[in-house]
Amino acid sequence: MSLIQISDLSFTYEGSFDPVFEQVSFQIDTDWKLGLTGRNGRGKTTLLRILQGGLQYTGSISSSVNFDYFPCPVNDRSLPTYEILENLPGSDRYEFWELLRELGRLQVAEEVLYRPFETLSGGERTKVLLAALFLQKNFLLIDEPTNHLDQEGRRLVSRYLSGKKGFILVSHDRVFLDGCVDHILAINRAGIEVQKGNFSSWQENKRRQDAFELAENDRLKKDIRHLQASARQSGNWADKVESTKIGRIPKKEKTFIGTRAYIGEKSRRMQQQRKNLERRQNRAIEEKQKLLKNIETAEDLKLFALSHHSQKLAVFEHVKAGYGSPPQAVCGEVSLEICQGERIFLQGKNGCGKSSILKLILNGEDLPGTDNNAAKVQLCRGNLWRAGGLKISYVSQETSFLAGSLREYSLACGVEEPLFMALLRKLDFSREQFEKPMEDYSEGQKKKVLLARSLCEQAHLYIWDEPLNYIDMDSRMQIEELILKFQPTMLLVEHDEAFAQKVATRVLALNPS
Repeated sequence: MSLIQISDLSFTYEGSFDPVFEQVSFQIDTDWKLGLTGRNGRGKTTLLRILQGGLQYTGSISSSVNFDYFPCPVNDRSLPTYEILENLPGSDRYEFWELLRELGRLQVAEEVLYRPFETLSGGERTKVLLAALFLQKNFLLIDEPTNHLDQEGRRLVSRYLSGKKGFILVSHDRVFLDGCVDHILAINRAGIEVQKGNFSSWQENKRRQDAFELAENDRLKKDIRHLQASARQSGNWADKVESTKIGRIPKKEKTFIGTRAYIGEKSRRMQQQRKNLERRQNRAIEEKQKLLKNIETAEDLKLFALSHHSQKLAVFEHVKAGYGSPPQAVCGEVSLEICQGERIFLQGKNGCGKSSILKLILNGEDLPGTDNNAAKVQLCRGNLWRAGGLKISYVSQETSFLAGSLREYSLACGVEEPLFMALLRKLDFSREQFEKPMEDYSEGQKKKVLLARSLCEQAHLYIWDEPLNYIDMDSRMQIEELILKFQPTMLLVEHDEAFAQKVATRVLALNPS
């Protein structure tokens, strides 16, 4: 057991005026299973890169351990997976049987090691790399491992991580985090806090702290108003009393000298009372200024769902989707009716064709604001019917095609720029972010661009493919509330268990081909 000590850490990206971190200090234990949470753009990945030594900073970091980062870069993905692992730094620190033991715990078969790395699913790559990195016995920095994992894969990896120690984990999946961490490092609006417990306990503590600060803020506002009124009243009284001292002392009124002394004393006491009230007022203002710095505001989002003349919007009859010529099926048969008001979640293991089914219903359309260069999915078998005049809004899993300015993107997509920008502001975009090119955004911010564009579009059916990848907790809950309020018709792929339980009206499990 040892400590990682961060002192007065400051960091600003080149060309930016806004510091990501400013004079930040905290310490963590190298035995902790630490969950790192915070809104998109707050610097979670930046902090990991700083710890790894990939960014220049001011301040000091004291540590007796070495750091490894997940996902680690893989240069030649055509190589067999075991060669990829052998080329990783530190691969000489473990035996082959130890690797097989770790893969067994993650339910990865040995034959995966002999396949080219590029043929592995995203979930298989995640499990293989995690197993190899943990065997190197360094302190592991794990950045968003759940984005390529199905629900069963998330449960497996969460259980696997719960048996390890010595890592920082970035994830926005509440259930996943609760299953494997024992401390939370939260990047808040006004600083960083470290707290013992899982994500749910941290969230409950923050809810209570926020409620206390809001109530205390209201109390102090009332106190300040009362003290201001009392100070004004005392000042007016003191001025009136003081004015009675002015003038000539009548010769025949010897007692007036005593009266004037009394008036002077009364004036002095009232002036002192006013000063005391002003001091109390200033203390209350200082206390008030300490509050609400970490309150996260989440404004309500809007959606423009259309009603269709047909109750049924699409029907799949024994459908198989595939790619190539002739097309090779990537999923088992799917039979499905999509009716207005339903929110259908497609679930299944990685590679079972969930995304392909979503794309199939698009009927080959080139939709604005999406990756239209992706391979086109084809109907291999069965019948697919779409209601006439059906308007679809689509959010793809892919974000790498986003480039240029938000203004250019909104024009290309045909959405109202003021509405688009307003939705991004509600999703915690700063105004400074509007000036940056999208290729410089974090993955979470890119995903928010796709979601905001979709929310601007009037549609009968919203098709979202893993919309919550990289999206922070607060924004996830905003989107949950939006869907429950507006009740749009949706077809989704999403592996966040808490989100699915709250939003889905129906879940359809897909099988591989």
